[in-house]
Amino acid sequence: MPVAALGDYDDANIFARILRGEIPCRQVFADDHALAFHDINPQAPMHVLVIPRGRYRSWADFSALASDAEIAGFIRAVGTVAREMGLEEPGYRLLANAGEDAHQEVPHLHVHIFGGRPLGPMLAR
Repeated sequence: MPVAALGDYDDANIFARILRGEIPCRQVFADDHALAFHDINPQAPMHVLVIPRGRYRSWADFSALASDAEIAGFIRAVGTVAREMGLEEPGYRLLANAGEDAHQEVPHLHVHIFGGRPLGPMLAR
């Protein structure tokens, strides 16, 4: 079910629980600012989620409230994961849904990295 991009942070969301170690994940990257792991319902041969460690619901509060170090660290983590997955040369897609119209399903900022095959046009026309 889609969730709003704005509002109070829900500490019971699945990504918060993964960050606390309550739910396991297939981790591919971790540092002080981000955690990356394989999606449990992959939409491409390579489908990884990158999430910030902070309590941010969407790009709206992350861009407004995160420190410069958190923002830089998260963006670097996304690039590092794509590079370590070997996706730079063939190419990859980044996707971040924000809010109900975009069908955001988890109220914690996350970026999808898709790759491993030609992905076609981004949106149906």
